[in-house]
Amino acid sequence: MRRQLDSFEAGFNRFTRYMIYLVAASIGLIAVLIPLNLLLIKMQWGSMWWLYEGVEYTLYVGVFIGAPWVLQQGAHVRVDVLTSALPKPIAAHVERLLDLAGAALSFLLCWYGVRAAISEYEDGTMPDKALSIANWYMLAIFALAFLLLAIEFLLRLRRASEIVEAESAATKETGF
Repeated sequence: MRRQLDSFEAGFNRFTRYMIYLVAASIGLIAVLIPLNLLLIKMQWGSMWWLYEGVEYTLYVGVFIGAPWVLQQGAHVRVDVLTSALPKPIAAHVERLLDLAGAALSFLLCWYGVRAAISEYEDGTMPDKALSIANWYMLAIFALAFLLLAIEFLLRLRRASEIVEAESAATKETGF
């Protein structure tokens, strides 16, 4: 069973890495397209009328799809005051409790996202924008992102002792 979980975790990590590569590529594309659009406007050659709303959609998708990778890397915002003050075995238990709570909340938000996406699909709701992407697509991305976050929180349950050890070493290195 452990080997199967290790294999699943390795595949999941590859998937989240692939997603973050797509997010990084989209940010790079935004960095190129905005000045290009300004040049087109300045030269009076037209414009990319869809660009700013496209950037809005891209940032929305990027933030949600990139969140599991950020959690996986431990690069998320968190306050370690409590766990760094506790003995390592107790800190590992607290870490597991927090990961379990994060997984439960993520599953709840995934469920909400799925229900909202289905409702928006049935209603056929479209935003009032020049570049219209059906609302249910965005809600489906929301639901998928929280499913991925729930999976990552559950995988963190397995690594709680390693996470506490790594954070303890980082705390000692910074002097806090």
